[in-house]
Amino acid sequence: MAIDVVVPDIGDFADVEVIEVLISVGDQVEAEESILTLESDKATMEIPSPFSGAVTQVKVAVGDRINVGDLVAQMDVADSSEAQSAAVEEIKPEPAAAPAAVESPPAAKAAPAAATQRLPGEKEHKPAPAPAEPPKRITSGKAHASPAVRRFARKLGVDITTVEGSGPKGRVTKADVQNHVKQVVASHDRAAATTGAAIPAIPEIDFSKFGKTETVELGRIKKLSGAHLKRAWLNIPHVTQFDEADITEMEAFRKENKPEAENMGIRMTFMPFLMRACAKALKEMPEFNSSLTADAEHLVMKSYINIGIAVDTPNGLMVPVIRDVDKKGIYDLAAELMELSGRAREGQLSADDMQGGCFSISSLGGIGGVQFTPIVNAPEVAILGVSRAAMKPVWNGTEFEPRLIMPFSLSYDHRVIDGAQGVRFTTYINKLLSDIRRLLL
Repeated sequence: MAIDVVVPDIGDFADVEVIEVLISVGDQVEAEESILTLESDKATMEIPSPFSGAVTQVKVAVGDRINVGDLVAQMDVADSSEAQSAAVEEIKPEPAAAPAAVESPPAAKAAPAAATQRLPGEKEHKPAPAPAEPPKRITSGKAHASPAVRRFARKLGVDITTVEGSGPKGRVTKADVQNHVKQVVASHDRAAATTGAAIPAIPEIDFSKFGKTETVELGRIKKLSGAHLKRAWLNIPHVTQFDEADITEMEAFRKENKPEAENMGIRMTFMPFLMRACAKALKEMPEFNSSLTADAEHLVMKSYINIGIAVDTPNGLMVPVIRDVDKKGIYDLAAELMELSGRAREGQLSADDMQGGCFSISSLGGIGGVQFTPIVNAPEVAILGVSRAAMKPVWNGTEFEPRLIMPFSLSYDHRVIDGAQGVRFTTYINKLLSDIRRLLL
């Protein structure tokens, strides 16, 4: 049986470039074997074959730009097993309109009854106003889905009985679960836009009447991060605490060990020391290593310490996550940071590389500045911002001496962290950075 192979749901991407075609006509391909490599402005991803079979046609070439649902190949597959049928369902990019309409009769059937309920004096022929939201799907409380799809739904926290299936006999596929999540998120965003803070929009201005202009599209990463930062700023009551740390001894220690690190192929920067300090502070004050539940009435306390590091890339700011920071040494952290930062700048980070963070660090010390107020990277509750260190005269009791002083700031969610806790955290960070011995214990 000849089966079309299409691009599956690859997330919020469009016009993704094909950089490698891994199959050719006549190849025998196994299920889950990679057949294409795609590259977006954010990451490189491989597309697996949804089933086993022989390639009869290849419909794409290197350099093509494709989207979800585009035909990429045709394959001859066996037509004898139910497992093969399930695999074909998984590659459907979007639920078809027809199956969704099949379930509409119950709602339509109830419409006449609703139309008879009128206020006194209302004319019978007057149509009822259209609902603001689409009618809710009526379910039987059961779902027809494979164990793999059920596990996927549980992982995303989705009640699979609320998901509308687009497969044969209403079977729920992985794509159905993904589309369900997208619809829920979109409805929440719409509700926030219409019933949130009701912030008036900035009026549109025709700047061309003042002089020559050019309109350029905002980069994809900036679009995505911009929306995330806006949500965080509107939903989190931010407070920012400022402080300074004397890092004279730490900088001397770093420079002393820099040659040894270079011999190991490691670039020794200040960031691994800062990560260690933050990890110790998160252990000492676990409220900073937590997240609020959706109802904002409970805290999820985390026993692991994963720290996201903001990386400036040609495509925009990205925040890869380094895991189990508290269990790694300075050299290990430096090597992992160097590797992740390199992949971020090359656009090769995966989604997993940017998930699971407990706390974030944004350092502008290599660029300049004195202080800034970073935005909390929700659902985290705090973020540390670091500015450029400078030599300053410090009174030691008898005279002024030159000391290397690093300004830093801590922004936190005031629903979780109060001012006293914020000051204790920055004071503890200051103590660790000012005495290398405390940091390495």
